[in-house]
Amino acid sequence: MAKAIFHEERCKGCKLCVTVCPKKIVIMKSDKLNQKGFHPAGVDEMEKCIGCAFCATICPDCVIEVEK
Repeated sequence: MAKAIFHEERCKGCKLCVTVCPKKIVIMKSDKLNQKGFHPAGVDEMEKCIGCAFCATICPDCVIEVEK
């Protein structure tokens, strides 16, 4: 099973990862702020992740790692 790991402290909330996810499981955590003051991206339904790594590829801040 694939797993996307988000280093939330690096996230600047650009939402690029949200736009490229084919399964639409990457979300912005509106109830949480990181140390930079941004709402970080994350995944609530990790079991739906297919490990495509589109999110990790598009992220300009290396926030996301995908394990297969």
